[in-house]
Amino acid sequence: MTPTTYDIAIIGGGINGAGIARDAAGRGYKTILIEKGDLAGGTSSGSTKLIHGGLRYLEYYKFSLVREALLEREKIRKIAPHITWPLGFVLPVTAGMRPAWMLHLGLLLYDALAGLKNTFPRSGRVRLDKSPFGTPLAYGGTGFTYSDGWVDDSRLVVLNALSAQEKGATIRIRTALEGATHNHEGWMLALSDGTTVRARVLVNATGAWMNATAPLVAGVEPAHIRASKGSHIVVKKLFDHDHAYILQNTDGRIVFAIPYEQDFTLIGTTDGDYTGEPEGLTVTDAEVDYLCTAINRHFKKQITPADVVWRYTAVRGLYDDGNANPSAVTREYVLQTRQPPDSSAVLLNVLGGKITTYRHLAEKALERIEQHTDRTTQGWTASAPLPGGDMPDFATFVAELLNAHPHVPQAVVRRMAHAYGTRVKGILDALGAEVVPGLYAGEITYLQRHEWAQTAEDILWRRTKLGLHLTAKDVKKLEAYLK
Repeated sequence: MTPTTYDIAIIGGGINGAGIARDAAGRGYKTILIEKGDLAGGTSSGSTKLIHGGLRYLEYYKFSLVREALLEREKIRKIAPHITWPLGFVLPVTAGMRPAWMLHLGLLLYDALAGLKNTFPRSGRVRLDKSPFGTPLAYGGTGFTYSDGWVDDSRLVVLNALSAQEKGATIRIRTALEGATHNHEGWMLALSDGTTVRARVLVNATGAWMNATAPLVAGVEPAHIRASKGSHIVVKKLFDHDHAYILQNTDGRIVFAIPYEQDFTLIGTTDGDYTGEPEGLTVTDAEVDYLCTAINRHFKKQITPADVVWRYTAVRGLYDDGNANPSAVTREYVLQTRQPPDSSAVLLNVLGGKITTYRHLAEKALERIEQHTDRTTQGWTASAPLPGGDMPDFATFVAELLNAHPHVPQAVVRRMAHAYGTRVKGILDALGAEVVPGLYAGEITYLQRHEWAQTAEDILWRRTKLGLHLTAKDVKKLEAYLK
């Protein structure tokens, strides 16, 4: 069988790979995205679920990174209003930590870097002993408030892949790269399903799997990344209001406590060098203890490992800038191009980055690719809505949905509106029977046909977060339904 030829082949179905695939396909490049597991099956579903500038990066003088991320925060909010929205934060001033004047100065700079077109609420001062924000805390005093963005990270990946497919890209999940060779025409990629594809440009967007993938690509010097492990825990909610907390820890790091899925609090993250394999990663008991201890320094309600209802972790593939402190290692992305001798093949390695800057990274990746090709195109993703994001006002949209579907539980309508945006109308019109609590046959069919979902895990933890609300018996029932 003659191999199918593409302009660009992308290895890695995380946020960077999906973002590059979307941008490339929209510019007219014949594109294929290859992912050995599920979309967002690794690092991109293991984040803290924030679209943010990175307040703590100001301490390391990463002003350009923070500025870029804050501008991207604004753009992502506009193109995906259903899966991202402003989230207020409370930053208490705690004795022996960064002083109030330093925090105030940092927040003023954060506001300034966001620019004049910023639509997120700006920072302010708060008296914790006279505010509901201070009620859950073990101390009073003063603090500050500011805003960043919340995002459903795994859905951001899926929606970029869906947009890429609708622009003409081929999406191949559960298909691994087994080897890449090159000749004067470009790359020849052998895939685990027995097929072979050709491509002029190969993009390695495997992130934490970069070191494992690099030996499969013949004839070029590998690019090595520095792996950093970040773990999170989820407990029953620690407070009733809608703001999150950014808490100073005694080791100089910060820990987030974020309202999550109505009934829970998301706590994270740890940050340490990791030298093992990214497969089969687990949250250690020591990491759980670290996060529990950090939270207990600040909240009246104390937690123990027994209170943890879910734990998750991921390895970030960061560019190794030689910094001895894992928390200080740059989150800036680096794009490295390699071209084998006597070949027109081009390899682009994507190192580092953060979920907030994925769209801008994709634009820069296409610019870098076009330095090695004879084509020149224009970026288009800054204002083009992601699937389901074509709505003028989310609150009005939800109100109309609730009015049109009075027999569907309101919580279900709201959850689906956030997940699918304007595309939810087709799901609600063919909802069908409730298979397990909160999950209906029509939604399952949609996820299978349009979003590459195959397993209960795909549905319950990456396409939705219903896994947090279901029992083991419910999960088995869903697994039986999917067979």
